[in-house]
Amino acid sequence: MERSCITYYLEMTSASELQEKPQRYDLQIIECEVPQAEFNRFLYKLVGTPWEWGDLDCWSSSEWQALVEQECHRTWVAYHRGAIAGYYELYRPDGCNCEIRYFGLAPQFLGCGFGGALLSHAVRSAWEWQGTERVWVHTCTFDHPAALGNYQARGFRVFKQEDTQPSQ
Repeated sequence: MERSCITYYLEMTSASELQEKPQRYDLQIIECEVPQAEFNRFLYKLVGTPWEWGDLDCWSSSEWQALVEQECHRTWVAYHRGAIAGYYELYRPDGCNCEIRYFGLAPQFLGCGFGGALLSHAVRSAWEWQGTERVWVHTCTFDHPAALGNYQARGFRVFKQEDTQPSQ
């Protein structure tokens, strides 16, 4: 039986709204300044598989390449003791509304206290990107149970909610 899904769209309209969680000394967050489509595909699967992210599963290598090589797309990876702890992507095709397109932790790092710090880094990076006027993200009831709370704890507020019922 399929479950209904509630999608929450959240936004922040000023950098001063960020309620930052400090980054631990043993978490390094590095921007991938050289786009690598297959690396983004790997990160998407690593983080998204437990939550059944599947919207990009059918993408070809050229579609991944077209996304990640755009000037309006940026990727950061979090490392803990050399292992990939998580990642996020920022996407700003209009030059002012910055979406945290994908965000999450690798399964073995859930519950380690990295989520708030990684999200704080993502929001700060979005605001530091010259021209950003708004940062937004969406999450749903299929994502990690703490996702919505983490976004709200960092200062995001819900501006839209959609309830999708399973098809009969």
